[in-house]
Amino acid sequence: MPLKTSRFDASAVLDTPEAIEAFLEDAFESGDPSFITHALGIVARAKGMSQLAEETGLSRQALYKALSAEGRPEFSTVLKVAGALGFRLHPERVPETA
Repeated sequence: MPLKTSRFDASAVLDTPEAIEAFLEDAFESGDPSFITHALGIVARAKGMSQLAEETGLSRQALYKALSAEGRPEFSTVLKVAGALGFRLHPERVPETA
């Protein structure tokens, strides 16, 4: 009997501000722009793309495209999305390696 599986959707488990924060921190620590963009898209779906579109002034279609794994959003879009999700980006000094 074959094993039945279903596709995992991380947006379904991002139901607290703490879970969302940990998820985004992990994405940003990767340093991979496409992974970060994709993670923002997952969080956006968890929060509701229509609401996010309204709060950012961007269309749902533009958000889906920009926040996909293949998306290359402008920095202003990233700032708008982060702000609408309740986050802000800030510089953090990286410790010097000896």
